[in-house]
Amino acid sequence: MACGVYGVLDREGKPILQHLYWGLKSLNHRGHQSHGFATYEGGLHTRRGLGIIPRIDLKGMEEWAAELPGHVGIGNVRYSTSGGLDKSSLLQDTQPVVAEASPGDWAVLSYNGNLVNALGLEEEVQAKTGIRCSCDSAALCWKLLMELRERKDLPEAVKACMVEVEGAYSAVIMLPGGRLAAFKDPHGIRPLCAGVSPEGGIEAFSSESIGLEINGLNLEFEVNPGELVEAGGGSFTRSRLLDRGRRLCAFEFAYFARPDSLLGDRYVYEVRESLGRSLAEEYAETLNRCDLIVSMPETADDAALGMHEASGLRWERAIRRHRYVTERAFIMLPQERRTILNKKVSILARRLSGKRVALIDDSIVRGDTMKEVIKRLKGSGAREVHVFVTFPRIVAPCFYGIDMATYRELIGASHTPEEVAEIIQADSVNYQPVDSYLRATGLPSEELCTACVTGRYPTPIAQSMADSARELLEEGAEEHRRIYEEEMLRGSGRG
Repeated sequence: MACGVYGVLDREGKPILQHLYWGLKSLNHRGHQSHGFATYEGGLHTRRGLGIIPRIDLKGMEEWAAELPGHVGIGNVRYSTSGGLDKSSLLQDTQPVVAEASPGDWAVLSYNGNLVNALGLEEEVQAKTGIRCSCDSAALCWKLLMELRERKDLPEAVKACMVEVEGAYSAVIMLPGGRLAAFKDPHGIRPLCAGVSPEGGIEAFSSESIGLEINGLNLEFEVNPGELVEAGGGSFTRSRLLDRGRRLCAFEFAYFARPDSLLGDRYVYEVRESLGRSLAEEYAETLNRCDLIVSMPETADDAALGMHEASGLRWERAIRRHRYVTERAFIMLPQERRTILNKKVSILARRLSGKRVALIDDSIVRGDTMKEVIKRLKGSGAREVHVFVTFPRIVAPCFYGIDMATYRELIGASHTPEEVAEIIQADSVNYQPVDSYLRATGLPSEELCTACVTGRYPTPIAQSMADSARELLEEGAEEHRRIYEEEMLRGSGRG
C-alpha cells in the first residue's frame, strides 16, 4: 500500500486532532481510497471513511474533536495493494487497523508498504488466535500484538516481526496508555520521518516531511531501516533492531512524494528538475527536432523546467489540470482510471497546432494515460509528439507497495521503447537511463530499491516470486491475480 501514515503525541496532554487532521490532509496524495483516525483518551476512539479526507468547517472540527478526543493519535490515507477492491472490503480494510485480544490488551497500526509473505502471516494469526485477517495490515497488527503478549517488551516484539515479516513496512503504532511508536522494515523501503514542535511539546511521525511542516513541526530525522522509535519520553528513544541495508523506493522521487518534501538531503522537486536536465542532455538530438516542451501536470512540471533550462526550448504549459478533479489516475482502479483520463486535464489546442511537441511525464506504467493524451494532442493539431520519461523503463512488478504487481500490466516489461511508441502512437519514447536517474537522486545507488527497472529485488521471497512468475509467463501461463497473491496461493495449495 502506497499509503500516507501519521502519528502525533502532545506531552502536555492537549488534544491533537487538528495536528492529525492536517498532517493526513497533506499526505492525501498518497491514497484516495479511504482514510482513518484513531485517538486515545481513557480508551480507544476511531473514525473511518471512504475517499479523501473531507473538508470540514470549524463546527465540523468541534464535532470530530468530540468523537476523537485525546493527546495521542495515529491516522492513515490508503490506496490498496492487497485485500478486496469492492467498497465493503475497502471500508473494512481502512487503516488504522485494530487488533484487540481483550479490553486493555490491544494494538493499533497504520502502515505504508506491502508484505510479500502476507498469506503465511495471516495463516499464523488464524492458527494462534482464530482471527481471520482480510489484508496484510491487519495481519501485521495481530502479529505485533501476539509478539507483545509473549515477550512483554516492545523492542523484542518489533524485532521478532522484522525477522519473520518480509516486505516493505513503515509503521506507526499506538498501544494502551497512549504509547506512540514507529518502525521500519530492515531495508527502509518506504519513507517515514520524525519531527517535534519548536518548544518540544509535540512529537510526530509522518510519511513525508511536508506532514510535519504543515503543522509547524521541525524535521528531526528520517527513521532508519530496522529502527524502532518511541515518542513521549521528553525526546525520541531510538533502537536499531535489524539493519539489512537501506533500499528506499526509487519511484518515490519520480511520482509518489510531494515536490516540497525532503527525501535524503534533497527536496523532491530538485531531483525532478535534475531528471529533466538529464533527459535534455541524453536525447539532445531528438529534442532538437521539437518546437516546444509540454509537461503532464503536475508531477512532470519540475522536470519540464529542468529540461527547458538545459535545452533553451520553450516550456509551453499547454496541458492544464482541472484543479478540482483531484484523483490520481495511477492509484485508481482500472475502470475508474479510464473514466477519469479525459476529465482530469484540458488541452490548449491553439498553442499546439502545427507544432512538434516534446511531452515529458514522470513514468509510463501501463501506457493508458499517455496513449489517451497523445491522441488528444494530435487531435489538437500537433505534428509530432516525442515522449520523454523521467523514470526508467519499468520492466518488473513491485511487491513493496506500488500497485503494479503483474508483468502483464507493465507495457515496458514486454515491449522495447520503439514498440511502446507504436502502441501509444508517439513518434518516439525516450526513457531516463537507470544510471542517470540514480545520480539525480543524490543517494548512493546501493541505497535505492530499483527492482521495477532492474528485476533485482532486495528481499529473497520477492526475487523468487518474480523469477517464477516470469518463467511461467514465458511458458504461456496467464496472470489472474497480483503475483505475490498468486504465488502464495499456489504455494499453499489454494490457488
